[in-house]
Amino acid sequence: MLTITAPAVLDIRRARARALCVAGGALAAAVAWTVEVPLLGIDLNFRYGTSHTEIVAVGQVIGASLAALLLGWLLLAVLEQRTAYARTLWTSLALAGLAASVALPLTVATTAATTASAVVGLVVMHLTIGAAVIPVMARTVRAR
Repeated sequence: MLTITAPAVLDIRRARARALCVAGGALAAAVAWTVEVPLLGIDLNFRYGTSHTEIVAVGQVIGASLAALLLGWLLLAVLEQRTAYARTLWTSLALAGLAASVALPLTVATTAATTASAVVGLVVMHLTIGAAVIPVMARTVRAR
């Protein structure tokens, strides 16, 4: 006989909410790219050091955001298993990661190949993803 308990239902809801959060973050990244590149005409490009100029494509934006968001989900799941302060710790780490990701476009702002509009566009994209994901993911933390 199979019985379903309330915690299993809550775990399914939590996983569904987190999966939707990850998908929503990737969608937010794609929407930000769509507004910035085709609609506003910003050339999202960057160059590190003496390398050639790289153009940021929508596939790269979606892929990188999905990878980062899935790693964030994994970190949250590990913290839930290991500590009673998972929400606080994960939120702090997520905000630190967001600050580090915003710092990347700001460091390439000093190169001649990167325009000011590209730097602002990349920063806005990073902040959009963070604003869409961090509060929602933090709310899904299981209480101990």
